[in-house]
Amino acid sequence: MTTSLSYYEQVGGAPAVRTVVDGFYVRVLDDADLRPYFAGVDMPRLKRHMVVLLCSVLGGPEPYEGRDLAEAHRGMGITAEHYAKVGEHLLSVLREAGVGDEILQHVVLTLNKVESSIVAEPAETAD
Repeated sequence: MTTSLSYYEQVGGAPAVRTVVDGFYVRVLDDADLRPYFAGVDMPRLKRHMVVLLCSVLGGPEPYEGRDLAEAHRGMGITAEHYAKVGEHLLSVLREAGVGDEILQHVVLTLNKVESSIVAEPAETAD
């Protein structure tokens, strides 16, 4: 009998996720468009929440029990364009960490699923 490893186990568990999250926030904070969203934010606390959230998304043993995503992002005015940039940074860091396509696709699906809870301003459409 073989058991398949969860995505969490495949990426290397919490230590690997912590490394990804650290790299992710380096990129996000280096992005002039995104940096203003993090002014005055307790980054160590935010990183801890993101590690737990990403571990949960990947099927880790601990469920995410932080604030609801809509509540946590309410009033921030996050645009669809900026949300997409955040997602691109996350995917880039995951790719650099050697995460495979199946897991990347799972992350993309999750990002798409929660986008409406986070984005306050939809993408502008061409008329």
